[in-house]
Amino acid sequence: MSSVSVFIQMVFNAAVLTVLKTGVWLSLMSNFLIVLSDEIEIEESNIYCLKSIKDSLEDPFNYLGSSWNFSDTSKGFNCKFKGIECWKDDENKVLNIRLSGLGLKGQFPRGFSSCTALTGLDLSGNNLFGIIPDDIGRILRFVTYLDLSANGFSGEIPPGIANLTYLNILKLDDNRLTGQIPHELGLLLRMKSFSVANNLLSGPVPDFGRTSVTTAESYANNKGLCGGPLKRCKASDAYDHAFFLNGFAVGCSVSTVVVFALTMFCLPFDPLLKKIMSSKKKKRNQKVVQRRQWHPTTMNRVEDTTISKLEKLVTRISFTELVNATENFREDNILGLGKTGTMYKAVFSNGSFLAIKRFFDSQFSEGHFMSEVMTLGRLRHINLVPLFGFCYEGKEKLLVYKYMPNGNLYDWLHPPECELKTMKWPVRVKIAVGLARGLAWLHHHDRKFRVFNQNISSKCVLLDKNFEPKISNFGEAKFMNSNDAALGGSPFTNEELLELGFDLLELGFDKKDVYSFGIVLLELLTRKEHRMATIAEASANSDSNLVEWIINLVSTSFSLQDVVDDSLIGLGFDGEIFEFINIACKCVQSVPEQRPTMLEVYQTMRAIGEKHGIVDDSEM
Repeated sequence: MSSVSVFIQMVFNAAVLTVLKTGVWLSLMSNFLIVLSDEIEIEESNIYCLKSIKDSLEDPFNYLGSSWNFSDTSKGFNCKFKGIECWKDDENKVLNIRLSGLGLKGQFPRGFSSCTALTGLDLSGNNLFGIIPDDIGRILRFVTYLDLSANGFSGEIPPGIANLTYLNILKLDDNRLTGQIPHELGLLLRMKSFSVANNLLSGPVPDFGRTSVTTAESYANNKGLCGGPLKRCKASDAYDHAFFLNGFAVGCSVSTVVVFALTMFCLPFDPLLKKIMSSKKKKRNQKVVQRRQWHPTTMNRVEDTTISKLEKLVTRISFTELVNATENFREDNILGLGKTGTMYKAVFSNGSFLAIKRFFDSQFSEGHFMSEVMTLGRLRHINLVPLFGFCYEGKEKLLVYKYMPNGNLYDWLHPPECELKTMKWPVRVKIAVGLARGLAWLHHHDRKFRVFNQNISSKCVLLDKNFEPKISNFGEAKFMNSNDAALGGSPFTNEELLELGFDLLELGFDKKDVYSFGIVLLELLTRKEHRMATIAEASANSDSNLVEWIINLVSTSFSLQDVVDDSLIGLGFDGEIFEFINIACKCVQSVPEQRPTMLEVYQTMRAIGEKHGIVDDSEM
């Protein structure tokens, strides 16, 4: 071989080696970036988990409020929170949550599902109530230790708890649980300790196959239990237990045979099967179109399958429990009356105050009910009213919210003259900034699930004990889905959502929310109702007369005394008030395209909020 050939071969080999090295390097970098992206997503999910838990529970002794500070963004900051143990101190992935004996109030927080690596949960010794979620096996899929003892949980132990296949220890003592203990629990092979003492349970106990799992003390003070370490069951109870176990075994065998037979039968006719399925899909799509033509803004009766999917979003509560909490919906407990239902103040057996909305029986109300659950059941934010549960039994449709002791903004701004309430400027800034932050988050936080309230007014801005604003009333909300996937975090497919009457928008409706926000901001500044500016300067029949009145004034030379609530004048906030007037005027522009986005509004207002120490960007 000539020297030239050798040289060419050497150059070729070097080039091939370089290409191979580059390919390996690119492959490694690609894998590294994928792993890094997954890690970031997991850590963000765990932070959201803790925020959701904090928002969904009342914390009367401020244990979480003083410790769970989300303004810190350093690695592993949440690992220093009270009751939180992480896998590693320098990452945010939560290993165990121990919140025993903190006096926390509320229902079982569904936000635990976002703590994707959680293995231990202790909520014992609190004031939690309501039912244990049916899909707890999905919410806590990797948990090995679960302690819900010494609370106020009621209803039956859900069979779905047997889906916690890694469970070693389960403590449900000292609650108000009723019914039978699911026999399926006996199939949990890892179970080492199980206790349900001091409840209202009855029937045969599960057969764990190992005497070390339970003792008689594990079932103490449940008058109707039998079997296992307790007295023998009656013949009927024993038969039921045996029927379950035999049925389980026979069911598995029959299922195997049926699947085999169907497979052998269907394989030769694959083209025919595809044709049948295609025809069914076409008819189903036609059915969806017909439903939407006949019912463009409402939906059909919610079926059982729909209810079971709603339970994946929010806890289901029995009607009996809500009747008791409102003293059979006593008139004295009415907080307000709206076009879709009546709001009641409720006191639960553990002393917790909640608000219950009882919907009227109509398709219009049913649409509002579904929209509320679909929105507030999925979303958690400091400026959204927390939805704790729902009830759907027969014609009864009810939603359970966190009670807001300061009522709504409208009543503060427009009370009867003899009941005029003082609202200082820093409080008004807090309300305005919080409302802007909440709307900006709904519009821009998640591109897969953008929400437009479409009904913003001072009446639907609720105020908690610290005057933090909470957006409510999502009954007429519009949703935007940026792709063809189901709405982010929703158990419903797009087709099911269309059947239920929801619009998946291609164009945003955010500018209507911006306009409505502008009106609320003007109300905060002027303390005038948007239909009641001054009769001399605005038409009493116009919804926008407050807007027209302000626009007319600011287009000429004006002083704050002409516009603003008298109680705000001369206190050193004139500059900030002028800025708010300017923002409001931009929001109520007659041409929607000329209005800013809510994110732009919030970014402008947060600077004023910072001066008063009320800005929290941890939930943006």
